[in-house]
Amino acid sequence: MNRLPIIAFAILLLAITSCGSDDIYEEYTNWRNANVEWYDAQAALLDENGNSFYTTLRPTWYAGSGVLIHYFNDRNSTLGNLSPLITSTVDVKYIGRLYDDTVFDSSYTNTTYGDSIYRCLVSDNINGWQVALLNMRVGDSVRVVIPYDQAYGSSSTGSILPYSMLQFDIKLVDIYRYELPNS
Repeated sequence: MNRLPIIAFAILLLAITSCGSDDIYEEYTNWRNANVEWYDAQAALLDENGNSFYTTLRPTWYAGSGVLIHYFNDRNSTLGNLSPLITSTVDVKYIGRLYDDTVFDSSYTNTTYGDSIYRCLVSDNINGWQVALLNMRVGDSVRVVIPYDQAYGSSSTGSILPYSMLQFDIKLVDIYRYELPNS
């Protein structure tokens, strides 16, 4: 059987899809630049004492990553509380915003699991959320700024355009199911 037509089709498909991503990259140049500028401004933000407002989290399992996180609560007050595992199911409250402060999602319209609770498996979320949740304890409230490559990248979803940096205010209310990974 001659596989040449199949290989030629695969090469053509690869060329078409890679050209499409360049088009998207160019199409969203202004949006991307505005998001990057906003992210850089957030990373440089100082608190009232002149210290960095955010801490950069770079997990060992995703070395190229880096989400910004700011804890609103005193972490000493949650010191003995559990932190979720990647396999845990958590209950959180959150509001998600774009760089221009447009709200694109919120658990505060949800009543399925109780007042404003979003219940999810940690591993079912975008990478930026996973990084944040794994560094939180039950009771922590944070602001997380997520670079687009740890959110939806060059894809869009709903009102989130490609190359969108995302900001979330998240409260880890509870760990509904704390499961250890299978050995």
